[in-house]
Amino acid sequence: MKKIAVIGLGIIGGSICGALTQAGYFVDGTDLNERSICIAKEKGYIQNKIVNLTEYDAVFIAVSPLATLNILTTERFKNGAFVADICGVKQALELAVYAEERNFRYIGLHPMAGKETSGILSATPTLFKRANLVITTTEQTDEKTLLEAREFASAMGFGKIVECSAKTHDEKIALTSQLAHLVSNAYVKSERVQDCEGFTGGSFQDMTRIAGVDEHIWSQLYFYNRECILEELNAFIQNISAYRDALEIGDKEKLAELLKEGRLIREKIKRADD
Repeated sequence: MKKIAVIGLGIIGGSICGALTQAGYFVDGTDLNERSICIAKEKGYIQNKIVNLTEYDAVFIAVSPLATLNILTTERFKNGAFVADICGVKQALELAVYAEERNFRYIGLHPMAGKETSGILSATPTLFKRANLVITTTEQTDEKTLLEAREFASAMGFGKIVECSAKTHDEKIALTSQLAHLVSNAYVKSERVQDCEGFTGGSFQDMTRIAGVDEHIWSQLYFYNRECILEELNAFIQNISAYRDALEIGDKEKLAELLKEGRLIREKIKRADD
């Protein structure tokens, strides 16, 4: 039986442990927070605390980008081990890994799943059920590694799996995740946001749901993907400015035209999702 190590027992790492343990794998884990390790063991997500990474056939790294970079470039792994990062950025990690020869098989994974809460107490073996998973590959990615990634994905319950380059991943995620979090975080800075009790509904909840980012982790994500994010952020500023301009000059027809454009794009996206 393959021995699996998971580094980082937050909501994603903890859920990986729970899902793979439930699927019959032998899983150990570790975290800077000893309490998280104890909880993971109490819940039956892991068997033991990781002592030596060279003992494991597969390693999942579910920590911040900076910590992930450090682990990938300085830690010792078992010869031929399957090593996957779970970061929300890929190009920086891929460049670092392939800067020199490694004794492990690297692949990038990005589960498109999560909650507004974090930590091991938010983890669940069913977090990835029918969720999307992005796998990033290069010319160096062999069929064995890709097949193994898909086997793990199936064991964790993922639905749609997309394969792409690290560059494509970072460009897409800049829009679908990172820009969305930035907009939500900026939205809650309105002076009126503290006095909205009784005035909120689904729209407000949707807009503010992802505002509560961990600034230490997300600032790293933004930093390592800043070029892609700046491209999307500049486009967003240009688009939102068009609505402001129409309102300022009182151009109802222009405003209606802009709203129609957005509605039609949304309908097209919804049809594709269905």
